[in-house]
Amino acid sequence: MRIDLHTHSTASDGTDTPAELVRNAADAGLDVVALTDHDTVGGHAAAKAALPPGLTLVTGAELSCRLPARDGSGDGISLHMLAYLFDPEEPELARERELVRDDRVPRARGMVAKLQELGVPVTWEQVERIAGDGAVGRPHIATAMVELGVVPTVSDAFTPEWLANDGRAYVEKHELDPFEAVRLVKAAGGVTVFAHPLALKRGVCVPESAIAELAAAGLDGIEVDHMDHDAPTRERLRGIAADLGVLTTGSSDYHGSRKTCRLGEYTTDPEIYGEIVRRATGAFPVPGAGG
Repeated sequence: MRIDLHTHSTASDGTDTPAELVRNAADAGLDVVALTDHDTVGGHAAAKAALPPGLTLVTGAELSCRLPARDGSGDGISLHMLAYLFDPEEPELARERELVRDDRVPRARGMVAKLQELGVPVTWEQVERIAGDGAVGRPHIATAMVELGVVPTVSDAFTPEWLANDGRAYVEKHELDPFEAVRLVKAAGGVTVFAHPLALKRGVCVPESAIAELAAAGLDGIEVDHMDHDAPTRERLRGIAADLGVLTTGSSDYHGSRKTCRLGEYTTDPEIYGEIVRRATGAFPVPGAGG
């Protein structure tokens, strides 16, 4: 089985519609794909309706979180929590997702204003056009920067010079405390995996001690095989996971043409996938019956 547990559609910041994503996943030879758009389940219905035979859909979301500064100073550290197979109607978790989504437009407008102050001629109208019906986010602003020739690729916009966490044009947003995210997802019957925990090029990463604390609070796993983790980092994460007794996953973090990663570029072991499904009680994987 080939299993990719981290992808994005136009419901957030990918370039494939949910229907296109599941068709492309089947064409890429995947057996299982998770749709994990940022802070939204808005693409799930369309993905289910278009699911090809032979492909199983795992419903999920990537939740925006921030670990508070331990000494009470500074802004804390931003991180992402993958949530799988939770009940999308559970009210507490649904309310938090809505708060994050409501903050996306003013936040994006703030980043556009900062870029303009830095001499980048990006406009809000340009970002709106790129985002379309999706939940506007940094990748849409980065795409605008690529269009203007400011950076060669979307990834090159995610640096301290521009849009990385705490970068010159970065603006904070409403984010969940990661411990609260773990609690809410578990209460909704879901499973949590810390996304790309040591992706250093994205900005400051949480300390290993915080990963241990999250594991003690119920975190199910950490994403190990990811394009932003080099081989030594993956080996280090496997050791951390073994010490903490948590699951390890692999995923593409596919965003369509917005990033260079391909569907199925990194995958999750079938036994790990089986354990994720076993732990979930909020929802179940959806087998493809044609669409």
